[in-house]
Amino acid sequence: MLSAIGRPKLMKTLNSFQFDLLVIGGGITGAGIALDAVTRGLSVALVEMQDFAAGTSSRSTKLVHGGLRYLKQLEVQMVAEVGKEREIVYENAVHVTEPEWMLLPFHKGGTFGPISTSAGLRVYDFLAGVKRDERRKMLSSEETLKKEPLLKTTGLSGAGYYVEYRTDDARLTIEVIKKAAEKGAVCVNYVKAESFIYEQGQIVGVDVVDQLSGELATIHATKVVNATGPWVDQVRAKDSIENGKQLRMTKGIHVVIDQEDFPLKQAVYFDTHDGRMVFAIPRNGKTYVGTTDTFYDDDPKNPVATSEDVNYILEAITSMFPSIQLSPQQVESTWAGIRPLIFEEGKDPSEISRKDEIWESTSGLITIAGGKLTGYRKMAEMVVDHVIAKSKLPYGTSHTKNLPLSGGDVGGSARFSAFVEMKALEGQRYGLTYDEARQLAAFYGTNVDQLFAYASVLQENTYGLPLPLAARLAYGIHFEMTCTPADFFVRRTGSVYFNIDGVYSYKEQVCQMMKVQLGYTDDQLDYYRFDLEKQLNAATSFREENA
Repeated sequence: MLSAIGRPKLMKTLNSFQFDLLVIGGGITGAGIALDAVTRGLSVALVEMQDFAAGTSSRSTKLVHGGLRYLKQLEVQMVAEVGKEREIVYENAVHVTEPEWMLLPFHKGGTFGPISTSAGLRVYDFLAGVKRDERRKMLSSEETLKKEPLLKTTGLSGAGYYVEYRTDDARLTIEVIKKAAEKGAVCVNYVKAESFIYEQGQIVGVDVVDQLSGELATIHATKVVNATGPWVDQVRAKDSIENGKQLRMTKGIHVVIDQEDFPLKQAVYFDTHDGRMVFAIPRNGKTYVGTTDTFYDDDPKNPVATSEDVNYILEAITSMFPSIQLSPQQVESTWAGIRPLIFEEGKDPSEISRKDEIWESTSGLITIAGGKLTGYRKMAEMVVDHVIAKSKLPYGTSHTKNLPLSGGDVGGSARFSAFVEMKALEGQRYGLTYDEARQLAAFYGTNVDQLFAYASVLQENTYGLPLPLAARLAYGIHFEMTCTPADFFVRRTGSVYFNIDGVYSYKEQVCQMMKVQLGYTDDQLDYYRFDLEKQLNAATSFREENA
């Protein structure tokens, strides 16, 4: 179980056990590797120097998508692989992934035309193995405007209409990690790998530091995998960088706007004046739009959206939706993420491949570089195959293709709606309204029973929080290793991005409940308050540049 309260006990386990595999990195890639390995029978530890998913895995476009734009770059194999993976991810985590019909409008003189769009989407359907009821449709200009009246009408010839899958990237990551922990992996956040331990020139372990307590520990493992995303080269530098290949980081930002200011009805994938492609997606009363693609050389830990980034997105919105004239003040929040791409000489950011590669040093450090959110499971399978081959461990093939993630064991997408409806009715017995229970069931899937149990207990004292929020926080502390208020508001709920007003309303009550539950000292409470304010400022700092 991923309990923040039981975290010190897990640290002792890390310090006293010989593992088959240690995974450094608690983003979606590391989480997938831990799950694949532990379900094959390997003993597995995973450490993450920040919170789980704190890097790229909580800062994406939040789509499990098939990479239509990679077809344009003729990366046919990538489209085929990640296209098929979309459906697997969806069926295994139906509570954090849902189909999203996407409009791809084409205008005279634009990047796409009716013939190229129709042909491209047809090839896409074939390569990705898209099921019949989700295959592409071609729409006339009238049908297109019916789907989304805000679109630019000048030169509009029609649109392609196809399915992507919307997700919550941080939630997807935590559900993978929870499943790995359920299967026996020891996963701990806020543990930084400091240095490698060698025997006869081979890595046999890692010295780590608990970032919350300052305590040191040594983890012994037969094999070590570096799955740290933007920090891949920094971890390799602790060992040696031998193969000459390195990462090239690019930054992408997204903006969130209230639906009152940008009442988008339909998700749209559209081209910009400079030939890039941008998503605009409605979500829970908000519209979010992104992304940019610029080279990034600063600290990957704290990327932020600049006023220049935000203005670029706002100009793109006005260009495609002329009636929408937005100022930076109408942007409620932003997020910025770093793409850890494999360096390719002379290529612009958008041209660099999103492919993944495995690198291995002479000391045995295995590094997974590049890759995409959608392909995480397949990447993990490939990495664990490599680990097993190199270590001669007697383990078989991957078991994750049909393995529901934590919360996802509802019997597949066909049964999910009935499950949510049943739980919405049941939740009223625990002090929740029908709508509150429904939202919790849709968000947490089959784990909702634990939230109902907390709701029942917390009715007497919610620490000044609405009952559903108090239940979410209690569950996060006990089952999702939620150690700080920022963990809760940024990655466990996504509220800093999609409900920032709610964060301002309830941040102090959350801090007080966490102080009681986790035993914060006054100094720790002050530090975690400050950390949350930093996250809120990062989401809105572009406004100061525009002031």
